[in-house]
Amino acid sequence: MFPSLLLILLFDLAGEALSRFLHVPLPGPVVGMLLLFAALTFRERVAEALAPGGDLLLRWMALFFVPAGVGVMTQAQVLRAEWLPVSVALVASTLIGLGAGAGAFVLAARARR
Repeated sequence: MFPSLLLILLFDLAGEALSRFLHVPLPGPVVGMLLLFAALTFRERVAEALAPGGDLLLRWMALFFVPAGVGVMTQAQVLRAEWLPVSVALVASTLIGLGAGAGAFVLAARARR
């Protein structure tokens, strides 16, 4: 399990390094996810190597939402005052995320054929 978690962190680190070195207008973790996506698309062994760590992260994913929930509770007054822009941003980002995920899935499925 440790090697798979280390591999995930290495992709994150590589993305951060590339983002800073190449002055890409994307955050390092996003660049790392793109690198990981490319590795998963073109190398089956990467998926096998990531399985134990990925399973662990998915099993405990609910804990990742605790800080966000605490932040929402502490900023309730701001959310009441700015509910419309926050709602629009949430709906738009959800739709964009779903579209990007669906597009990535379609590309990965085509690449596997």
